[in-house]
Amino acid sequence: MVWTPLHAKIHRTIKSRHLFERQQRLLVAVSGGQDSLCLIKLLLDLKSKWAWNLGIAHCDHCWRSDSQANAHHVENLAQSWGISFYLETAKEPINSEAAARDWRYQALSAIAQKHNYQYIVTGHTASDRAETLLYNLVRGTGADGLQALTWQRPLTTGIMIVRPLLEITRPQTQQFCQDFQLPVWEDSTNQDLKYARNRIRQELIPYLRQNFNPQVESALAQTAELLQAEVEYLEKAAQKLREEAMEWGIGHGALGIGHEENTVPLRLNRRVLQKAPLALQRRVMRQVLQEVLADAPGFEHIEKLTALITAPNRSQTDPFPGGAIAQVQGDWICLK
Repeated sequence: MVWTPLHAKIHRTIKSRHLFERQQRLLVAVSGGQDSLCLIKLLLDLKSKWAWNLGIAHCDHCWRSDSQANAHHVENLAQSWGISFYLETAKEPINSEAAARDWRYQALSAIAQKHNYQYIVTGHTASDRAETLLYNLVRGTGADGLQALTWQRPLTTGIMIVRPLLEITRPQTQQFCQDFQLPVWEDSTNQDLKYARNRIRQELIPYLRQNFNPQVESALAQTAELLQAEVEYLEKAAQKLREEAMEWGIGHGALGIGHEENTVPLRLNRRVLQKAPLALQRRVMRQVLQEVLADAPGFEHIEKLTALITAPNRSQTDPFPGGAIAQVQGDWICLK
């Protein structure tokens, strides 16, 4: 085996970030593109040091005429490497980026649960991290959205999704595939500019690289890394503040969490919240609304609830989606 600087880097990353332990079962998501082939090659080469049990999963979205041939290509690679192969095929073509991502994670989770894999490993890179930061930034987001691609996160009970290549750029995975003559399957949809992420990849990133910073992908990925640690800290601090400020009580006709016959209204102590910085106030309100609303709360929802912390007595919001109303009652904000 040829031991390259990239092998050494990933080996160190896995150890220092505690991404995996020895003798774990890893399900590697392989599309056949350069990033996923770089990933599986690295893990195969490191396997002897870690005694992992590796499997390959491929998701066929059925949105390209060559998708079935693509799946066979990945299956043949798995057979040549002597590792298990699992294929999940969409029942009908999936044509939106968000729908494809949701379906893919559901499919990978089902395979992992059925075949007892503790980890799902994906080939997301620093380039993906930079693109995700830009994509969420132009749509409007807070720090949470800017650090969305994290090293690891729970996908379902007992299964972690892990991304070991987040410090590796796409040009590096391309060079690695060329050096080892890996048979990359070129995905024609990556060139389709109707997809927003492709426009970021094909047009915006090259423009920024040429006109602002030749290392823009690494710079943005580092920003996401810094934000990740700060978001984790703020979320924990907000959770602690929320627990100090929150009071549950039994009542009728109030909105709460739980079964309809035992509805639990929510009250937040304004005096506790007023002592906290605005950043934590907003995060507390966001956490509350995430439990109350069916969909993720938007900026305007969080702001109008946060405004009640210092509003006059009897102030109230207009209805949130679903009909909930928040009202000031003395020292308390009550959700009704």
